[in-house]
Amino acid sequence: MLIQECILSGIMSVNGKKVLHMDRNPYYGGESSSITPLEELYKRFGIADAPPEAMGRGRDWNVDLIPKFLMANGQLVKMLLYTEVTRYLDFKVVEGSFVYKGGKIYKVPSTESEALASNLMGMFEKRRFRKFLVFVANFDENDSKTFEGVDPKLTTMRDVYKKFDLGQDVIDFTGHALALYRTDDYLDQPCLETINRIKLYSESLARYGKSPYLYPLYGLGELPQGFARLSAIYGGTYMLNKPVEEIVMENGHVVGVKSEGEVARCKQLICDPSYISDRVRKCGQVIRVICILSHPIKNTNDANSCQIIIPQNQVNRKSDIYVCMISYAHNVAAQGKYIAIASTTVETSEPEVEVEPALELLEPIDQKFVAISDLYEPTDDGDESQIFASRSYDATTHFETTCNDIKDIYKRMTGSDFDFENMKRKQNDVFGEDEQ
Repeated sequence: MLIQECILSGIMSVNGKKVLHMDRNPYYGGESSSITPLEELYKRFGIADAPPEAMGRGRDWNVDLIPKFLMANGQLVKMLLYTEVTRYLDFKVVEGSFVYKGGKIYKVPSTESEALASNLMGMFEKRRFRKFLVFVANFDENDSKTFEGVDPKLTTMRDVYKKFDLGQDVIDFTGHALALYRTDDYLDQPCLETINRIKLYSESLARYGKSPYLYPLYGLGELPQGFARLSAIYGGTYMLNKPVEEIVMENGHVVGVKSEGEVARCKQLICDPSYISDRVRKCGQVIRVICILSHPIKNTNDANSCQIIIPQNQVNRKSDIYVCMISYAHNVAAQGKYIAIASTTVETSEPEVEVEPALELLEPIDQKFVAISDLYEPTDDGDESQIFASRSYDATTHFETTCNDIKDIYKRMTGSDFDFENMKRKQNDVFGEDEQ
């Protein structure tokens, strides 16, 4: 079960639904868990040798299988705040976001003074870029006075860039490091979505100053566990280590799940694609390479956490390559150790060659673990069957697309739009929370 299922089980429990949450794994979160101890990671990737002594204590490691950060002002943080799951978690701000250009990495400016000092663009380009950012900051889709001749639903983003006379490098940087698009398809689509993405980036950045990203201490595996606790507080039941033998159907819709000879009856079922191979289709692959380092990444100012985006244009690809780096400072690695995860959407028959530009930035690498995962999306909207499948994790390094999936499943299940207000804990429902 992925984090989508854990969050939805929390929300559905808060909304008074009876929830049974079964997972074939002995831990929460499926692919979005953090693996500990380090020996377990070696085993998982089929490495026969035990980790060398230099890796420190195995228990000091919590290694994410899927690299993602949270946008400080994004939807997942909003979900955490509304459900008060924040009380079970501690976050740190990621120290910087970097972008790759011409073989070097540059810090994505996070303040106006950084932008003016940045080598990413020339003097005149900076002025035009600043004008563009002011336009985006003031843009309000409900107030045509802020449009400056741009029609948010018709004008393409390509034309908006033209209007501000921005060059190719700045376009690359804006679309990929600020709006966080993985490809250039967005250029010929209406500009509203891109403007809103840049706003989200700026507002997230404004909250903490170093970067727009947050990361939980002890790893991302803490997130599904937090929502599992929420579900339990509202009467949800969790069963780990529970194999699913069959999804029981009657007249075309789901009526239960069979496990170890017993059937748990239900009206609706939410699951990840691995449980219903006949109702999903493969829609691509992602390669992720987990690298253990004994040093910070070069040219990042010795940051103990950062993100690096390699825009596809810079390396003749269709989709970007990402690096997420965290370290002992987040209680996910032994003292003095760093974990960098490079990932991208697979485009050729040699995925490992595709991530090479990212791995070059990380040298020397003490140990790497390579995973190539198939991506699945549901072919069944659940309308008839009442089975609602989530999508596999994509290559993005934040949770916005995952949250869109949660909102989509919620709408298909309930027939009404997702509303953050529905997630608020009921004031009088504190079920023994005070004793903690």
